[in-house]
Amino acid sequence: MTGGELTGSSLDEVLPGALLERCTVLAGRPRVITELNGGLTNRNFKITTPEGDYVLRLSSAESLELSVNRDDEYENTVRAGQSGVGAPVFDYLPDASVLVIGFIEGTTFDDASFQVPGNIARAAAAVRRLHDGPRFVSDFDMFSIQAGYLAKVLERGYRLPADYLDHAPAVDRLRSALEVQAVPTVPCNNDLLAGNFIDAGDEIRLIDYEYSGNNDACFELGNIWSECHLSDDQLDELVTSYYGERLENRIARARLQAVMSQYGWTLWASIQDATSAIDFDFWSWGLEKYERAVATFRSASFDRLIDAVQRAD
Repeated sequence: MTGGELTGSSLDEVLPGALLERCTVLAGRPRVITELNGGLTNRNFKITTPEGDYVLRLSSAESLELSVNRDDEYENTVRAGQSGVGAPVFDYLPDASVLVIGFIEGTTFDDASFQVPGNIARAAAAVRRLHDGPRFVSDFDMFSIQAGYLAKVLERGYRLPADYLDHAPAVDRLRSALEVQAVPTVPCNNDLLAGNFIDAGDEIRLIDYEYSGNNDACFELGNIWSECHLSDDQLDELVTSYYGERLENRIARARLQAVMSQYGWTLWASIQDATSAIDFDFWSWGLEKYERAVATFRSASFDRLIDAVQRAD
């Protein structure tokens, strides 16, 4: 998807020529710049040159409130590119919060794309390719992330659902259940909403490694289920396609990791609601996730999932 082409003073205000000249693949070349739609923490621009097309990502200062490590993101993006599923990295200017990667020609997914027959299996194959690639330089654990976000929200008096803390015992129970059949971590994107899948024709590519880190593969799968609003049957298909066989333990694990992702990303939304200058209703976005998590905590299926995830397949 693309937004409008930037020219003249509007371009100079956002991307000064001196900044672009610092990027090796852009310096001294004619450039056509178009802002890309999407992104809740950064601004992204497609830059067309005679030699090729690139994406320049300009990070916002507010994203530091979300505990994003830009150096780790850069290193992990390089490794995702090495796996063949991510885009190649061409430049990184940490002092300017700029990352330049190759532009992937293709169609950006939306939630409806997962309804197309065969696409869930294709998405699972792309995720598996990432997970089988080079390990990342950092780790991602939503339990730790959620605890850090919660401390920040409470300390600064940001908005919080009235009964948010009431579910801490359920979260402790969930975490203990996952530990019974512990699994090794793999390099994960951890933020695969539909817009981070690019259908390049012969394969699906994965972009945006802002929250990347080594993690439980089932968090990745469960988070896809949550972010892309898949049905329970589609989660079953996604997990089965990923592992090559139907595993009740892994399906339950992905489902419970999805609940934890919803519970944790609720606080991400609270922080964004308080600090972001982007015109977006972060609070409603987070509340939708929170309500889905609470519905599971309070349902009979929660006990069944807790039981299933502790049994070996």
